[in-house]
Amino acid sequence: MAHKKKNVRKKLCPVCEREFSWTKKLDKNWESMVYCSDQCRRVKSMKGWIIKKKLGRQ
Repeated sequence: MAHKKKNVRKKLCPVCEREFSWTKKLDKNWESMVYCSDQCRRVKSMKGWIIKKKLGRQ
């Protein structure tokens, strides 16, 4: 039977508002992690680009 990890660090993704958990793979850069996935990071940059385009800024 698998056990649940009780004290796992978690963060909230500002784009999709999902909670993502610490993993051993993310340990080296956990403090700098903001987004839960590459897709959320791309969506964030696309939103900024679209807003600039609507305002006429390049």
